This record gives sequence, C-alpha cells and structure tokens, in this order.
Amino acid sequence: MTTIDGNAAPTVTVLGLGAMGSAIAGTFVDRGYRTTVWNRTARKTAPLVDAGATAAATAAEAVAASRLVVVCLLDSSAVDEVLNSVDSAIAGKVLVNVTSGAPAQARANERWANERGAEYLDGKLMGDPPYMGTPNILLPFSGSRDAFDTYEATLRTLGTVTYHGSDSGAAAVEFMAQVAVGYELLLGFLHTLRLVRAEGLDVAEFAERVAGSVAAYPALLTSIGKAVHDGVYPPDLGPLDVQAALMDDLIGHRESVGVEAARMREVKRLMDHRIAEGHGEQGFSSLFEELPDHRSAMVDSDADR
Repeated sequence: MTTIDGNAAPTVTVLGLGAMGSAIAGTFVDRGYRTTVWNRTARKTAPLVDAGATAAATAAEAVAASRLVVVCLLDSSAVDEVLNSVDSAIAGKVLVNVTSGAPAQARANERWANERGAEYLDGKLMGDPPYMGTPNILLPFSGSRDAFDTYEATLRTLGTVTYHGSDSGAAAVEFMAQVAVGYELLLGFLHTLRLVRAEGLDVAEFAERVAGSVAAYPALLTSIGKAVHDGVYPPDLGPLDVQAALMDDLIGHRESVGVEAARMREVKRLMDHRIAEGHGEQGFSSLFEELPDHRSAMVDSDADR
C-alpha cells in the first residue's frame, strides 16, 4: 500500500464524481486510501461508498477530512463555484486541481489557494477513465514543488506523472499543446480520407497503411522541435525548393475532387515566402519562422486605435 508521511492508511479527498472523478476516487479506494468524496449530485457517491469511501454532505466537509484535496470537475466555472463554497476550509491543505482549463486559470487558482494558506498543484488528465491507475493515464503537474514532492507517490497511483515546474500554468500549456496536436493531425487525416474515398479507394485499408507510416514520425517531430529551439533548420523532408514543387499537385488534386485544400495552400504560401527570402535550402521546420505572432499583432492593433 502507498504511504504518505509514514501513515499506514493515508487520506485523500476527491471533489467531483463525473466519469473521471469517480475513476480517481475508485483508484484511491482500491489502493487502500481512506477516501472522502463529494459531488453536487449526491447519488453519484453511492457506488464509491459501497466500495469503502466516505461521502461528505458538503464540499467544505470533504475538504476538512484530508490534507490532500483533488478536484476534478467539468470546467473552470464549476471549479470556481466549488472553491468559493470551500473558502477558508482550504487553509493548510494541498489543493490539486486536475480539471481541464487554461494556464491563466491555473495561475488564478494558485493565487486563490495561496491567499487562503494552501499549497496548489495544477494537473491535467490525458487518457480515458477505464485506464485510471495504469501507466496509460498521463498526468502533467505544475505548481508547488514542496507539494509535489510530498504527494508524488500518491499521484503516481493514478498513472504516469511528470512535473513541469513551479509555474502552475505549465501543466495546462503541456495539456493544451498535446491535445491540439492530436486534433490538428486527426482533422487533416479526416480530410485525407475524404480524398481517398473520392478517388474510389478503400479508406480502411489506407488508414492501416498510414498507421504504419506514422511510426516514422517520432524522430521527425523530435528533430523539428530541436531545429526550432536552436534556430538552425536542416533540410528535413528535403529542401523547401524541392518540397514546394510538389505543392501545386497536392492542391490541384484535392480541389479536383472537391476536398478542402486550405491547409495545403497555407503550406504553399509559407514555403513560397521562405524561398523568396533566400532560405530554399532549409527544411519544413523553417516554416516556423514564417508563422505570425497574433499576440503581437493584437497589441499593435490596439496601439493604433
């Protein structure tokens, strides 16, 4: 059994019993933690109580039961509402919020906790509830280093844990960036499946072949990240001069069968500009230098008003 601070039966509180919150609480119960649970809809506590958890009538009562308080709710608005109901009861506790949210929200939550005498860790959950308690659940954390060091073993009962530093917003940055890569990739994949189907090919067989091709991507992604970090752009995927020659065919093919080509046109535009600037020998990673900083553009726009 995992132990905390030498206690044979460590305690933990879980606020929020949706699918993920219930999986978190259930994992703690299964691992021998004295687990207190609370949920706005009280009936959701019943299966966990049957398994050995203790249900609290209010969020404040649940917080009082444990030093470690894990919050897993639908969104940041729900977190704000619950924390406001807890208020000073959080003093002396370690608040671990694993609700999805923006970096700014994580930093605001940390200020709220610190003002009330609590330590704060922000975490995010990457995976599905049935895998809770296994390495297939990824949990990036950031915030109080002391809190993380104290409860790292406890948090590791939930899945694969990584600490991203004392900036409480860092875990949210990691989470949102990871999720964004997935959506960008998968949306492009769906557009490509439309292209394959339009040409009369079997999309399932094509998907199986692509799954094999994707095995080469980890090394490519790593090299692109290093190139952007260093500002040195080798000819990954080949020199832009060569890559650009293919783009018109890719665009024309898509448009000939009525498939969206906006992303391909964006790539072509960036390549053309990069080449015109005299960087045709560089690779795809160098297009990073062509991407606009919309934040700076907004600041400039506000200054012009």
